[in-house]
Amino acid sequence: MSLVSTNPILADGILEGALGQVDRTSNVCTVTGVINKTAGCVLLAAVSGAVAVPITKAFPAAMWIAFFVSLAVSIAAIFLVRKSPRMAASITVLYSVAQGFMLGALGMLLEGILAANQIAVPGGIALQAFVIVVALMLAMLTLFRLGVLTGGAMFQKVLSVVTLGIFFIFLISMVMSLFGTSMPFLSLSSAGQGGNAALIGLGINAVVLIVAALWLIVDFRQVQDAVTAGAPASAEWYLTFGLIVTLAWVYLEALKLVFRIAMMFGNRK
Repeated sequence: MSLVSTNPILADGILEGALGQVDRTSNVCTVTGVINKTAGCVLLAAVSGAVAVPITKAFPAAMWIAFFVSLAVSIAAIFLVRKSPRMAASITVLYSVAQGFMLGALGMLLEGILAANQIAVPGGIALQAFVIVVALMLAMLTLFRLGVLTGGAMFQKVLSVVTLGIFFIFLISMVMSLFGTSMPFLSLSSAGQGGNAALIGLGINAVVLIVAALWLIVDFRQVQDAVTAGAPASAEWYLTFGLIVTLAWVYLEALKLVFRIAMMFGNRK
């Protein structure tokens, strides 16, 4: 189960065209406005994830329903936001709720697997994953502010190629799973098997997590460009959506990474 986002809605050119469709009679876009909206959506996703835990415990099938619903919402949201940026606010809220519920349900499922193997993670894997996301976000922001990574055109091109490769790898793995087989290194089950398969899977997971985190640099660059260009305040929701997409991907990979580490090296009760 993976969520791959290249943040196409924030790509160069697409952002410029989209800003031409939003209301320019309103106040201008600000970094503070984007931060506040992003924080609100993260909180909304966290509440949705918390609600998913008791529901999934009572109805295990809700996990898979949540996965397919969140997948459908994600695909629809990206296309709708690109086509009609004016809908960005409602779409971002819906996307946050859907992703939060799915990630909360997934976290509960992985916690159950760890419990079945008598492995305890201090604070739970959800909290550990959240700490990783915050740490990576602060690290990327620091690199961006210091000018070490600026998210320029070449950076975006290289990152896009790498992300596309990751997408196709997971797509092939998903197709293979339909025929009763899978790539052993990508499957989370490899973490419990030990040996080279578990180590390679952990390494791949870490690389994908870093790639996902690097998209935050692109997001920061697009927010900076929009603010500098004097984009209207309504564009803040458009930019917020891109950040939420990236943060959801980073959290998913962090959740998987914590699970793999716990399965491989965790202390059993």
